[in-house]
Amino acid sequence: MRKLILALAVLCLGVFSSIAQKNGDERPGNQKGQNSFFAEGGGPGIVFSANIDRRFKPGHLGFGARAGVGFVTAWDDEYDPVSGAWTDWEQKTAITFPVQLNYIFGKSSSPHTFEVGAGATYITRKLEIMDFYDEKETKLFGTFSFMYRRQPVNGGFSWRIGFTPLLGEGLIQAFGGVSVGYNF
Repeated sequence: MRKLILALAVLCLGVFSSIAQKNGDERPGNQKGQNSFFAEGGGPGIVFSANIDRRFKPGHLGFGARAGVGFVTAWDDEYDPVSGAWTDWEQKTAITFPVQLNYIFGKSSSPHTFEVGAGATYITRKLEIMDFYDEKETKLFGTFSFMYRRQPVNGGFSWRIGFTPLLGEGLIQAFGGVSVGYNF
């Protein structure tokens, strides 16, 4: 499972780096609504993230990918082998890096769409997040998204809301997300 999630993350990063090397708006076939920037609460970024999303072909529907950077605040503790107890519970913050491949379904003339995606989120520090804590050094979560997405066909203000479960160490955590952004 970890190898699959890592391979998916590497694939998404490769796609974004190849897109970044092309000359975006001067490229023939580039249409408004193909790119999206959004701020998300919850979702694959866990607490908050800023993301860029791009369709692989012209238009606002079809296959695409997203990548972002965010943060999460959670409790961290340390095991004291002398007393045999967990001590020093304190709140710490870590940076998150969500990456996903996704597909957007809908009519080409309608702003009402549905997004289905899968990917991974890397967290820079091991923290207890929603019951995903054990003695293993896991900092990678599998992510999925099933979201209603309202995005104008030719660009403009957009928003999304939906179900975004997290996977980690054999556990599945039901989760949700909401975002606002701009399509261009």
